[in-house]
Amino acid sequence: MKKAGIVIVIAGLLITIFTGFKFVTKEKVVDIGSLEISRDKNHFLNWSPLLGVAVMVFGGVVYLYGAKKQN
Repeated sequence: MKKAGIVIVIAGLLITIFTGFKFVTKEKVVDIGSLEISRDKNHFLNWSPLLGVAVMVFGGVVYLYGAKKQN
């Protein structure tokens, strides 16, 4: 459980540092017979840094209670 707690804390730290990411999809604009025109559409996925803090707290709780159960 200690290792899982450490991994969760590190994941929470990364979520806090990187508060989102961008990805691109292709979208058809015109499709007439053999003529096809498409464009790239940008999408942004953002989250609050507080989510990362909450995940770090959860990881800390897992780490501490996992350590107490084994001793």
